[in-house]
Amino acid sequence: MRYPKFLPEGGAIGFLAPSFGCNTEPYFSAFNHASEKWKAMGYRQVFGPNCYAGEGVGISNTPAACGQEVMDMFLSGEADVLISCGGGELMCEILPYVDFGKLAEAEPKWFMGYSDNTNLIYPLVTLCDTAAVYGPCASSFGMEPWHASIQDAYMLLKGEKRAMESYPLWEKESLKDEDNPLAPYHVTEPLALKVYNGEKMTENPGGAGISLSVTGRLLGGCMDCLVNLLGTGYDGTAAFCEKYREDGILWMLEACDLNVMSIRRAMWQMEQAGWFRHVRGFLFGRPLNGQPMMGLDACQAVLAVAAKYHVPVLMDLDIGHLSPMMPLVVGSMATVTLKGNHVKVEMEYR
Repeated sequence: MRYPKFLPEGGAIGFLAPSFGCNTEPYFSAFNHASEKWKAMGYRQVFGPNCYAGEGVGISNTPAACGQEVMDMFLSGEADVLISCGGGELMCEILPYVDFGKLAEAEPKWFMGYSDNTNLIYPLVTLCDTAAVYGPCASSFGMEPWHASIQDAYMLLKGEKRAMESYPLWEKESLKDEDNPLAPYHVTEPLALKVYNGEKMTENPGGAGISLSVTGRLLGGCMDCLVNLLGTGYDGTAAFCEKYREDGILWMLEACDLNVMSIRRAMWQMEQAGWFRHVRGFLFGRPLNGQPMMGLDACQAVLAVAAKYHVPVLMDLDIGHLSPMMPLVVGSMATVTLKGNHVKVEMEYR
């Protein structure tokens, strides 16, 4: 696994928009404010041509233009690290215009984003053996003040933090909108993990005093994107999992648009494709659309498949769309420790 160089003091941060650009509010103002903050902190900035674009369908520009921006930002050498402007809907369409062979041969560079950015993060890891960060997009750095998770992402890019811990509260309803673009996370809901320890399910680990530890290589992202990539030329999962079979795979998964039935179908599809053959554990983020349907809740949507492997399954973690999110290095070796209602993820870059 290749790990890029970290962001140096006074280094250059590159921004690109392979998914949505920051052309509408509240993202326009938040991105501009983030840029002001980075400048005040002494960093140079490199802006891709699509950062403020809105000409595309589900992405910032045409798939060809977005693919070219990706290649230029990775290969130009102008930026030390890269942060995606935002998520979106159809980033998958840029993939034919991204030369992963060239990216695998080039000097690795940190790329950070989440959601639709799974379409770049996952192939970088599985096809290029290059670690990437599943973490906040560019406009999130414009909030005032920074949430601890945003500070964590910054410290990760600088190489100053490799262990992430769960946050005590999460955001059910955001206050960020066109009139309040710099609003911080509106965290009101206490963290309440659900845990299957390989044998039994516990709804309230805080009260039960459960503790466990599991180690493996982190792999995953947004399930909406992953099942779309499955079986295509951008699905390097089988070879990747076989290469790292001795490490075992820690699957980190979260869902955006998928409802509980879609999540269960996605789990079935990934299982049938052999993705879970060398699984050591599952880490699931809070699903954005996880309301129960026809007697199926979000917990059973994943356990119907995950429990078959008799490995730890942690649910409702700080991963993904319901903020805050722990920034995690996909491709790294991670030891996940659960004590009560608290999770720690210690990552090794090997």
